Formats: sequence, C-alpha cells, structure tokens
Amino acid sequence: MDASMQGPALPDEQVELAVEIFRMLADGTRIRLLWELQDSERSVSQLADAVGKPGPAVSQHLAKLRMARMVRTRREGNQVFYRVENEHIAGLVRDAIHNAEHASDGIPSHHRTAESTILPITGSGQRR
Repeated sequence: MDASMQGPALPDEQVELAVEIFRMLADGTRIRLLWELQDSERSVSQLADAVGKPGPAVSQHLAKLRMARMVRTRREGNQVFYRVENEHIAGLVRDAIHNAEHASDGIPSHHRTAESTILPITGSGQRR
C-alpha cells in the first residue's frame, strides 16, 4: 500500500460523501446508466434506449446522479448530453461489475482474450 494512503482517520464529510455514492449505486438502472456513460457521452433518449427505460424515468435517475456529482452535463441546443463525472466513478462501476462476474462459474469476460490461458478459480481459491 502507498504510504500516502495511510494516516489519520477519514474525515466525517468524506465518509458521508462516499456513503452517498454507494446509495446512488444501489440501483440497477443507475448502474446501467453509468455503464453506458463510461466511455462516451449520451443524450437522455440514447440512454433510455440503451437501458430500456422510459425517458422521464431516465431523466429522474440522471438528476439524482448529477446531484451526487457522479455525472455532468453539456447542453447543445435543446438537447442535454451526460457523461461520467470522472474516472473514479467509472472505475467504481467497472470494478463492481467485474467483481460480480467472479461470482459465476467460469472465466469472467473481463479476463478473457482470444488466447486466454487463465484457469477459473474454484470457491476455495484454487485453480481448476
């Protein structure tokens, strides 16, 4: 671990902000929205199509994510485009999805390549 990461206890304000981020991530639609935004910005209608939800519902989720400073917007005419606020948010979502892939049998998709030689890990942590 990096020495700069060690030190005094976390400030209460940072802990509360982290808790709010996890609250925002405790919703499947928001996870899907952030997943869609990890590499590009999108409009509400594009996001609604991508996650299979009505535009007004997607707008409400995006408003909450924006208030939590997890997404930012850019206006172009009468259309608003959303993108992930920063790489930390994108990383949280990617890590959560990749960790969830480990719960299933087989090699998680994020470990697969055309020439993959990685063996799946069994429940005891031993390679099969």
